[in-house]
Amino acid sequence: VQLQASGGGLVRAGGSLRLSCAASGSISAIDSMGWYRRAPGNQRELVATISSGGGTKYAESVQGRFTISRDDANNAKNTVHLQMNYLKPQDTAVYYCNAVLLILGHTYHTWGQGTLVTVSS
Repeated sequence: VQLQASGGGLVRAGGSLRLSCAASGSISAIDSMGWYRRAPGNQRELVATISSGGGTKYAESVQGRFTISRDDANNAKNTVHLQMNYLKPQDTAVYYCNAVLLILGHTYHTWGQGTLVTVSS
């Protein structure tokens, strides 16, 4: 599975951005997809995930401001979006798309390239 992320950029505090991540390849193996981020000097942290059944999970710091969704066109379920509203300077980070693959009872993580989100104050 390959992941292609897009949508980062520079925005002022209070603004919005939308990240997208398109998966290709053996997408039938995808169990969940999501977004993580790494801010300068920090470890990578979970932002939001969405399961194949549509269940979502958010970091407490983004709850109520970010929304993760999935395109189900043709039941492909291979594109996820992260709508980020009311952005704060502390949201500045490189955001990474992630997919968890379930293959023969084993889980594997695959990552897309990072996309930089910069929120100015």
